[in-house]
Amino acid sequence: MRVVLAGGGTAGHIEPALALADALRHLDQRIGITCVGTERGLETRLVPARGYELELVPAVPLPRAITPRLLTVPGRLAGAVNAVAAILDRVQADVLVGFGGYVATPAYLAAKRRGLPIVVHEANPRPGLANRLGARLTDHVFTGFPDHALGKAEYIGTPLRREIVTLDRLSMGDKARSWFGLQTDRPTLLVFGGSQGARSLNEAALAAAPVLRSAGVQVLHVLGPKNTVEREPPPGDPQYVLLPYVDRMDLAYAAADFALCRSGALTCAELTAVGLPAAYVPLPHGNGEQRINAERIAAGGGGFVVGDADLSSDWIVHNVLPVLRSPERVVALSEAASRLGRKDADIILARKVLEIVR
Repeated sequence: MRVVLAGGGTAGHIEPALALADALRHLDQRIGITCVGTERGLETRLVPARGYELELVPAVPLPRAITPRLLTVPGRLAGAVNAVAAILDRVQADVLVGFGGYVATPAYLAAKRRGLPIVVHEANPRPGLANRLGARLTDHVFTGFPDHALGKAEYIGTPLRREIVTLDRLSMGDKARSWFGLQTDRPTLLVFGGSQGARSLNEAALAAAPVLRSAGVQVLHVLGPKNTVEREPPPGDPQYVLLPYVDRMDLAYAAADFALCRSGALTCAELTAVGLPAAYVPLPHGNGEQRINAERIAAGGGGFVVGDADLSSDWIVHNVLPVLRSPERVVALSEAASRLGRKDADIILARKVLEIVR
């Protein structure tokens, strides 16, 4: 069997695709897997690192407004569809599974042209243009959000990496903190802004560092690969560890008692799967899906929501610090977060794909 996976741009599209790839290989080592992406996305780094074949096609961003660029879309889209169709032919694909992003639109159209089964997975409550199109071309649509906007879709959760869904934070906590140079007996805050980082989170957390330290809280702060800071916290105790990027987010989750982060679909799915409570700061632009993600978790008792414009060092001190100083509140929030998580979406989707092909 040959499976082609289309999803790119951000980790939110790529990681679920790779989790499905791992699950398919777990069920049947003979399955051939090819990922399709573009040169402008994180897939150029993430896919080869996981050992999967990556084929690149031209990116065709679709304008959200009527502009002169709209006139160039049909020709460029046709070229991308032809490129994906050639890949499907070359690998003798049996099915196409799409996760959204620039590459998904031409992939869905190419699979339809070739008469291949199409499977769509949408992680967000508000689907993007590519997956809205894909959902019109197939009956096999699955979502990672229970209250989705795709009427015929089935909610299964978001496929996650095995190292995330099998993580035992309690048993791994001391080892994970030592891995990052943290002490094992301090309350620990994890700060991160997703695969690209977030300036507002970085600035607020760094400004709160002196108060957090004086209260005995240590911080693991992932800036994002493209972000820098003018001044790092001076060396001291408790530790304030600044890193540009972390490949082992499972260890970062295990090291933490609480997180301060964005609320993309993948982040929310991972934190609830491992039972890590968080203060979620939804992206201030876009279609509002990050706020919907975060509000569902907050309503279930697994964390808080704060607007990007409202986030400050004072907000962290008055809202996050009291939680970190109360082990009972941390436990209650962790248990609530874990009740909202799904850990089996990768295997469920893999079995669905096998059934559809057969």
